[in-house]
Amino acid sequence: MKIVSLKQKSQVTIPQEIVESMRLNVGDKMEVYVTDNQIVLKPVLVISKDQSWFFSKAWQEKEKQAEKDIQKGRIIKANSSNELLTELKKK
Repeated sequence: MKIVSLKQKSQVTIPQEIVESMRLNVGDKMEVYVTDNQIVLKPVLVISKDQSWFFSKAWQEKEKQAEKDIQKGRIIKANSSNELLTELKKK
């Protein structure tokens, strides 16, 4: 356990060993909340709204299925878009 001090403007310095073990970088965003009378700092990734679709449950399920298809060799290789369309039409 490390002891830190509350500084001006409510700032706290996170000990370097914690920064390194959590792979934190200057500018990283943190969620801050209180639970059971403890202050919790939780690193978060802020995602642009126009990119949030990728992280939706539905899209992630499709990503998992695509990965399974790739692992099982259920893919079509093509050297051009025309070649790909021709192969897809055969299916």
